[in-house]
Amino acid sequence: MPACSPEPPSVSIPAVDSLLGTCDLDTLRLRQSWKWRTYPADVLPAFVAEMDYDIAAPVRDAVSGALAISDTGYPHAGVVGEAYASFAAARFGWAPSPGWVVPVPDVMTGLAEVVVALTPPGSGIVITPPVYPPFWFRFGFYGRQMIEAPLARDADGRYDLDFAAIEAALRRPDAATFLLCSPHNPTGNVWSAGQLRTVADLCQRHGVLLAVDEIHAPLALAGASFVPFGSIDHEMTQRAYTFTSASKGWNIPGLKCGLAVVGSDAAAALLAERAEALLAGHLGVLATVAAFTKALPWLDAARSQLDANRHLLTSLLAEHLPGVRYAPPQASFLAWLDCRGLGLGDDPAAAFLERGKVALTPGPGFGPQGAGFARLNMGTSPELLAEAVRRMAQSLGRAG
Repeated sequence: MPACSPEPPSVSIPAVDSLLGTCDLDTLRLRQSWKWRTYPADVLPAFVAEMDYDIAAPVRDAVSGALAISDTGYPHAGVVGEAYASFAAARFGWAPSPGWVVPVPDVMTGLAEVVVALTPPGSGIVITPPVYPPFWFRFGFYGRQMIEAPLARDADGRYDLDFAAIEAALRRPDAATFLLCSPHNPTGNVWSAGQLRTVADLCQRHGVLLAVDEIHAPLALAGASFVPFGSIDHEMTQRAYTFTSASKGWNIPGLKCGLAVVGSDAAAALLAERAEALLAGHLGVLATVAAFTKALPWLDAARSQLDANRHLLTSLLAEHLPGVRYAPPQASFLAWLDCRGLGLGDDPAAAFLERGKVALTPGPGFGPQGAGFARLNMGTSPELLAEAVRRMAQSLGRAG
């Protein structure tokens, strides 16, 4: 199957920002990451949350500079706390204490360590599906159970927190943790300060641990204002554990550095006690500092490109796959596609892969609410996004 459509799409395809590279498919296929090694070369990968853009020059220089002097030892936090605090002050209007910003290997490892430390085996973790697949299985390795408080969905296909469902879940005697994804993956929702305060009220009322995954926060798009949980005026900010990272915003997950952001010395001490289990990658720490301090123009170029891509996808679906329902995300590069109208069963991604040679993330992995859905990665060039939709349509016999 050809890598590009033989006929140009009728919708306008803008050029990719020069800071992000060209997303040339032949060059992308030289990469050896999970995205590019999982499927044969005739499959266009649009599944795992890994963007196709060239790395930001300051991040590349930080890593290559360390390699040039054989600086590949164990990590030191260095100025990562100051770097994130400065970024958060400029972007979110809130600056956490640098001493309460702690490097961790990645968001999921940080979450797991905190849950194991503060909740008993067999206890329940309340989640809001459809939600990030590792939430479903990762905590099972540590003997915790998942409790569903599904998001509400309106007639236009837009999602929201269902506080009645959340409270009902938190009332359960086994509920010990509420895990909030903010911004939400896969829906792309950005929660408001009022919504975060309500979450805090509920967790305080029911005496549960609040853990917040803010990994997609740097990629809030035009029209949305991300609110860090730690910035709200609430007592729970002193006891909650928030995790973020440069990994999604600057596309560096392989460098292994997330950040835990806490609101008290006691919470920071708990993380310090587990320092050996929470060692970030040294190159990841250096790259993270460079991202938050020197690579902001690159981030803004990526956000602008993703903003254009999410609207381009609306046009592409209307032209080629009008049976697919899609609400553009408020953050990040992930599109949550309602494919139930296509008659492809619970896992439409399987049909797209088999018949169209394009790989999306299967919806059922996000929970029962994902049946009939698929997640599409838009973190690429407009041309490759158009090609992905063309292949999806081709799987239904609707594209030339």
